[in-house]
Amino acid sequence: MYQFDFKKRVRYAETDKMGYLYYGQYPKYYEIGRVEMLRSLGMSYREMEDELGVMMPVTSLEIRYLRPAYYDELITIRTKLLKWPEMRIQFHVELYNEAGKLLNAGKVRLAFVDVKTGKTVTAPEALLEVLRPYF
Repeated sequence: MYQFDFKKRVRYAETDKMGYLYYGQYPKYYEIGRVEMLRSLGMSYREMEDELGVMMPVTSLEIRYLRPAYYDELITIRTKLLKWPEMRIQFHVELYNEAGKLLNAGKVRLAFVDVKTGKTVTAPEALLEVLRPYF
């Protein structure tokens, strides 16, 4: 298992009239968690696409809204990989407020797809190499 925490402040432009983080913004927070998790491992989406020839489109998204996040709150985006990636990878995401209360939780599943052929492929060896110590 690998877990990574990243902090992000709720911006005014991300809120609704009530000052809550707008429900449609949560998938963006999930993406921030995924991108920064990969970066923490020394990988990037750009490197996977440009150098390894693999893109990662989202194939499913599940979100549970538990409590609202508010304007100007510092949110912890906790992203976990619980299973070894093969043809797909699933990220488990939890958002916490500054008091440590769970606000939101979800799962995002992505496929590994060859940039040139558009066909599903196995996870790139470079990604598996950096994940091996955690599994």
